[in-house]
Amino acid sequence: MQAMPITVMTVDDHPVFLEGVASVLANDKEFNLVAEATCGRQAVEFYRLHLPDVTLMDIRLPDMNGIDAIAAIRTEFPHACVIVLTTYEGDTHALRAMRAGASGYMLKSMIRREMLTTIRNVFAGRFHLAPDVANSIARCLPANVPSPREIQVLELAALGHGNREIGEQLNISQDTVKVHMKNIMGKLQANDRTHAVTLALGRGIIDIPLRRSPYLK
Repeated sequence: MQAMPITVMTVDDHPVFLEGVASVLANDKEFNLVAEATCGRQAVEFYRLHLPDVTLMDIRLPDMNGIDAIAAIRTEFPHACVIVLTTYEGDTHALRAMRAGASGYMLKSMIRREMLTTIRNVFAGRFHLAPDVANSIARCLPANVPSPREIQVLELAALGHGNREIGEQLNISQDTVKVHMKNIMGKLQANDRTHAVTLALGRGIIDIPLRRSPYLK
């Protein structure tokens, strides 16, 4: 008796990428693509409708981000299997995804070589973490992660605000802002504040391109 195919939902806002994933899945009868969502809210809605065995979720989406979508799905369906499929190797992105309930984290560059095996493993109850991401997590000790207040300062700096404006927004002095920036650069091993912002974006410590900072008045 032939086993039922593993049902899959993909979530990504790039049509070409969705087509590529669909093409890979279509070549193997072990899988059945049941839904394609293009934003986070649609992913939650489609999950309710189709209850896929495994969901492939991008992080950067037009409305709610993929990590928030994972959390929403897992709150309603605690046993949902979700694999983050992204271009971002950042350790913080991966840690946030795992805390939200992701069962796997892999890079889009590996879809043709590893995606089907990863889906099988996650469906079977095993966790998958891309080796490059695992190495990144191992290199970044908790002591080197900025505090919540430092992240607030860094987000506002990334939005182009100077020390005086950051102080006004967070109701702290300019001297305190300078101390936070010094600590941030030390933790991230950054040469200057611009370098710190670049490193923080790459690691997923801050995520500003798709939303305004919640700390702005």
